[in-house]
Amino acid sequence: MTRRFGRIAATTVATVLVAAGLSTAATAATLGTVKERGKLACGVNQGLQGFAAPDAAGKWTGFDVDFCRAVAAAIFADPDKVDYVPLSAEDRFPALADGRIDLLARNSTWTMGRETGLGLTFVGVTYYDGQGFLLPRSAGTFSSLELDGARVCVLSGTTSEANLADYFADNNMAYEAVLTDSPEATLTAYRSGDCNVITSDMSQLYAQRLELDDADEHLVLADAISKEPLGPVVRQDDARWATLVRWVYFAMLDAEELGIASDTVDAALASKKPDVRRFVGAEGGFGQQMGVADTWAVDVVRLVGNYGEIYERSLGEGSPLGIPRGMNQLWNRGGLQYAPPMR
Repeated sequence: MTRRFGRIAATTVATVLVAAGLSTAATAATLGTVKERGKLACGVNQGLQGFAAPDAAGKWTGFDVDFCRAVAAAIFADPDKVDYVPLSAEDRFPALADGRIDLLARNSTWTMGRETGLGLTFVGVTYYDGQGFLLPRSAGTFSSLELDGARVCVLSGTTSEANLADYFADNNMAYEAVLTDSPEATLTAYRSGDCNVITSDMSQLYAQRLELDDADEHLVLADAISKEPLGPVVRQDDARWATLVRWVYFAMLDAEELGIASDTVDAALASKKPDVRRFVGAEGGFGQQMGVADTWAVDVVRLVGNYGEIYERSLGEGSPLGIPRGMNQLWNRGGLQYAPPMR
């Protein structure tokens, strides 16, 4: 009985070790490719203020852009080692699946179907959002339940299109969907009167509103009709890469919770607190386990910032969009943003 158990245990251990070896070989692929190339290929929106947009000089800025920069900082200690690949809503997932990009950071909603059907992995919810409606103030409409008969512009091939159909059917309201293939096309249709309402994630609506010459004459309705957990996406065949990208996101949250910011990270290096010492890489050796330097989290915060810094400069009340933190506040301040401990 003991010998038989021993043989089973040995076989089990061997199987685990073989699986681990295969996993290590397979999952080193993306990180190794990125290091060899010398740059991260990051898929972003074609142009959405606050999330990802090039300025007049061609420099990309925004919340999602900063996430790409944070991953590059963790790998290279240089946030500028990124090639930004602007993608439409329809092209974003195929571009990731076929290897044109290493990481997709393009205000994408995490759904079950996208993971089970497309072979993708969402690494976390970097922005909690909800679908809403943008329309002229002159319409005198202040609730989405008053939109019966509206002509609604919506991006084709997105969860917004499906949510729109569900919402109007559930509330026995009629509507006409005007399908567009880009945020720019949506605004063109709205300006020309082809539609009198735009629906999308509320964060995107705030950004689109700023593109209108008479922005103050348009409003985003307060009520959301869906849950839109937005987050970065990687391929499902590389668990180690997913772990690294996920913990870059968690590190930004942990830094804010620990009070570590871009201008205080050097002081954190001298801290005696165990959780801070693990964060800065003085203990734990977590960076080496992920294939990067143990100071990876320090590089992320010093070069890009913690979650709160990134949010405020691109989306927060001090930015042109002026979106309150709300659900995206830290868990201990009434929000939903929560990271596992580094230990």
